[in-house]
Amino acid sequence: MKIKQPAPFTFEAGPRAVLLLHGFTGNSADVRMLGRYLESKGYSSHAPIYRGHGSTPEELVKYRPADWWEDVQAAYQHLKDLGYKEIAVAGLSIGGVFGLKLASENPIKGVVPMCAPMYFDNENHLTAGFEQFAKQYKQLSQKDEAVMEEEIEQLMKVSESLFKDVGTFVQDVSKIIDLIFSPGLVVQAVNDQMINPKSANYIYDNLESDHKQLSWYQESGHFITVGPEKDQLHEEIYEFLEGLDWEE
Repeated sequence: MKIKQPAPFTFEAGPRAVLLLHGFTGNSADVRMLGRYLESKGYSSHAPIYRGHGSTPEELVKYRPADWWEDVQAAYQHLKDLGYKEIAVAGLSIGGVFGLKLASENPIKGVVPMCAPMYFDNENHLTAGFEQFAKQYKQLSQKDEAVMEEEIEQLMKVSESLFKDVGTFVQDVSKIIDLIFSPGLVVQAVNDQMINPKSANYIYDNLESDHKQLSWYQESGHFITVGPEKDQLHEEIYEFLEGLDWEE
C-alpha cells in the first residue's frame, strides 16, 4: 500500500503573514485547518515540514532538533523572500518551542505556543508518543504482525539518543523565554497527556511582553489544533493577531 506523503503549504491572502509550525512526529496537516481559516480572514501563512517528518519512522530518527531548527529558520526566510515584512508565528508542541526560539532571535510580530513543553519530565510520554506513531505507520503498510513488532522494537532502540536531544533542546529554550518581547498568546489543553501543562504557566510568567495572555482549553488533548475546540482556537488566534500593531 502506497502512503501519500504530506507536503508543506503556503496560503497567500494578504500582507500579514503567519508561520505555522507542526509538532514532533507530525506534519503540516497539524496546522492546515488553521492556515485555511486564517486565509479566509486575509492572513497569509506558510507551514514547512521538518526533515524526516511526514515520512517513515525510520526516516524521522535520522534527524535531530538542530536539523529541524534549520528548517524553521528556512521557512521564516521563505516568507521574507516572498516579501512579507511582518511575520507572526504559531506552533504546536515542539513547533511552539521552535516558535519561541524564533521570537527570541528575530523581530516576530506575535508568538502563539500551543501545548508547548518547557519541562522535560515527560520522556516516557515522548517515547510512548513515538511508539504509537510508529505502530500506526506500520499498520498502514499491512506487514506481518511479527515483522512490525520487530521493526518497532529496533526503532525504539535507535531513537533513544533522539529523545535525549529533544529534551536538551527544550531545556535550552526554556532558559531564554525572558528574551522574548513579542506579544504572546499561550495556549494549553487541560487534558494534555503528552506534556506537563504547567509549561504554559512557565511560558506566560517568563515572557517579557506586556501584551500576553494565557488560555486553557477544557475539552482538548495535546493535538489541540485538530481537537474538539479547534474552531474556538482558530477564532482566538485570529482575535490575537487582530490585536497586534501591524503596519499594514
